[in-house]
Amino acid sequence: MENSKKWIILSVVTLVSFITNVDSTIVTIGLPKLMKGLNINLVTGLLAITAYIIASTVLLLPAGRWADMIGTKRIFILGFVIFTIGTVLCGFSNSGVTLIVYRIIQGVGAALALATATPIIVKTFPNNQLGLALGINSTSWVIGALVGPIVGGILISKFGWQSIFFVTVPFAIIGIIGAVLVLKETETNKEVKNDWIGILAFGIGLTAVMIALSEGESWGWVSKALMGLLIVAIIFLAVFIINEYQVQNPLFNLRLFSYKNYTLGLGITLSYCIAYFSLSLILTIYLQGALHLSALDSSFLLIPLSLPQLVMGPLGGKFADKFGTKPMIVLGSVFLIIGSFMLGNLGFKLSIIGVVVPLIIMSVANGIAWPSLAKQVLSAVPKEESGAASGMFYTIYNLGRALSQTLAVMAIGFTISPTIVSKAIVGMADLKNLKTKGDLVTAIDFSFHFFSAFFIIVFILGLALMYEKKVNKIKEQEVDTAE
Repeated sequence: MENSKKWIILSVVTLVSFITNVDSTIVTIGLPKLMKGLNINLVTGLLAITAYIIASTVLLLPAGRWADMIGTKRIFILGFVIFTIGTVLCGFSNSGVTLIVYRIIQGVGAALALATATPIIVKTFPNNQLGLALGINSTSWVIGALVGPIVGGILISKFGWQSIFFVTVPFAIIGIIGAVLVLKETETNKEVKNDWIGILAFGIGLTAVMIALSEGESWGWVSKALMGLLIVAIIFLAVFIINEYQVQNPLFNLRLFSYKNYTLGLGITLSYCIAYFSLSLILTIYLQGALHLSALDSSFLLIPLSLPQLVMGPLGGKFADKFGTKPMIVLGSVFLIIGSFMLGNLGFKLSIIGVVVPLIIMSVANGIAWPSLAKQVLSAVPKEESGAASGMFYTIYNLGRALSQTLAVMAIGFTISPTIVSKAIVGMADLKNLKTKGDLVTAIDFSFHFFSAFFIIVFILGLALMYEKKVNKIKEQEVDTAE
């Protein structure tokens, strides 16, 4: 492929990742004004956020499979069109119910686009440039996380809550036109039929899991409603697994788990996301709850978690291409462990150095490790299976994020009620009234140490990846010797 064209393709795919992430963060920031404008309560407002997450997670795996069947370009463009339509509709919402429905439409489109974005990159770039491409693409999430809160705050104050949806539409249209013009048609397998039983069973089972994770604290972890959801999840996910082994054209080829590097990579991804996505939530509770800082001051202190990745994302991708993915995963995890332990000793008074230094360390470490992890997982399977492999990868990614928030709320919930934590997530909690500051800080310190254990798991599994590589080399040498 022409050198210039592949970078244009990367630009289009990265634009899509950026827009979907901006929309996700901007809605969280704009939720208080949105709730007031639509006259809805906090439960409905949070459900609008949860509905998007569930829809965009449940359809990731089917979207990846459909990409393998009828082409990544078609599914990518279809997804982005649906996402854009859903975004426009959200801006015209006149009730909580319509907002939730339109957010589901948004989530469906986001799933189709995001599940195919990475396979497009994998199929476009040679292996010696794949890490760099994935590193550049990963910066879109960082920029989105930085731009979303700032732009959202300005738009809401000047133009109302509807503007947080309409602002991304022009960029989305540019992305759609760019995708039509530059994306390359990929090989398809039209003989493969849809695994409707697998899609239905997986969708119901995963939806039950996601609802349980998001509502478990408020419902109670031993409530009848939650137990019912878990039973539904177990039944339908069991049906999914049985069906996948028996059906001729499975939604997800479970034999992909026979690729040890892929399976280990998914394990690393789950542990990594559980630990990493807990950071901003726990720090928000610490800065606003324990130290009583304003939301604006707290957001400035969180910038070091994102800003270094603008440089380290592409650089980390280059390191992956030059030195290999496995050493970079292990190296990054070491510094993630160090940073996490440092955050577990913040204390009762604000130490800017105590907050900023570990966040910089962890941001740099993430820039080193994440592009390598993405490349490792998605290059561990045959390219013709990259769609389904990517769908599962991002399903695990989103599950990790959901588990992260649930576990963070549980960890801090030793001192703070789940209701207050939920309000704190969207900047609506009045935490100044808390009298148990000492217990709160202790619980926060414990939470950081608790999530450090997941980074340690990442380190151990990273070593297992390196060991697997050595074993394979020894086996190859034994074969050559025998011949």
